[in-house]
Amino acid sequence: MTKKEKTFLQSWPWSDFQEKMGNKIWRLGLYNNDLSSVFLVVKIEAKRGRFLLLQHCLDFPDGLVDKLKDIAKKENCSFIRIAPLLPKTEENIEKFKNLGFKESPMHASAYEATLRLDLAPSEEELLAAMRKTTRYLIRQAGQNPQIELVKSNKIEDVETYQKLNERVAGHQKFTPFSLEFVKNQFEVFSQENGALLFLVRYKGEVIAAALVVFWSGIGFYHQAALDPKYHKVPAAYLLQWEAIREAKRRGCHAYDFWGYVDPKEHPQHPWAGPSLFKMGFGGKAYQYLKTQDLPLSGKYWLTHFFEKLRKAKRGL
Repeated sequence: MTKKEKTFLQSWPWSDFQEKMGNKIWRLGLYNNDLSSVFLVVKIEAKRGRFLLLQHCLDFPDGLVDKLKDIAKKENCSFIRIAPLLPKTEENIEKFKNLGFKESPMHASAYEATLRLDLAPSEEELLAAMRKTTRYLIRQAGQNPQIELVKSNKIEDVETYQKLNERVAGHQKFTPFSLEFVKNQFEVFSQENGALLFLVRYKGEVIAAALVVFWSGIGFYHQAALDPKYHKVPAAYLLQWEAIREAKRRGCHAYDFWGYVDPKEHPQHPWAGPSLFKMGFGGKAYQYLKTQDLPLSGKYWLTHFFEKLRKAKRGL
């Protein structure tokens, strides 16, 4: 695992965000003479159960499970959920199985596969490496006087994004993150100029928007929405390209498209279309270990059953 493979879900700002959302957290550290690894652990209180959550950890040392079990017991949690940023290898699968983990029915709001674009090439080289149609639509959008892209660090523009996101959610029948969630995330990362909203207006109306997080040399295309009424307007192509350019201007070495499924393997998956769109910009696919659950009481199986039903309804 290289240092380039990391996400902000183990960052200090994300721990601040979790506290802002009212969640109890623990910041654990592994010391080998010096601090070698950190682990952000979050207690989640949900209708489906109370559990500990550890997202996108880069390693899983001996003794961590025992520490997590101690915390879970004191906090009366029914299970521990871990979304590791570890390669999907037989060795890692076997390691978690031997520790008593089972594959989770949900992905814990953290991807299990992604596309990542190397930003070392020049803008001209990045464009040349894209799918021909993607490159054409970027240029078409840039030449359309009715399409305007705005970059914003204003907190009030989060509400503009959220209104669009709620329209999209109603059309596509999914539950979006709350305004509080998006606003708190934007506020926390904006403190160090680590978040930016990209808004695309068409004939004066915002039809596409994205919240991009910049952290530790990586730009993350974390949240986005496109008004389905305007799917023929190439707004999303211009937005994505400008977000990539912004990451490059900031000196980022990579751009993470945040979530991916192989459209050929899973053509009916809700992410198949968005993944095909992302693939047009280039990048390399990375597959990680599936989210893992460690049951600690019989209550876990009620959560497991509920989440399996929810997953089936959403076609995931």
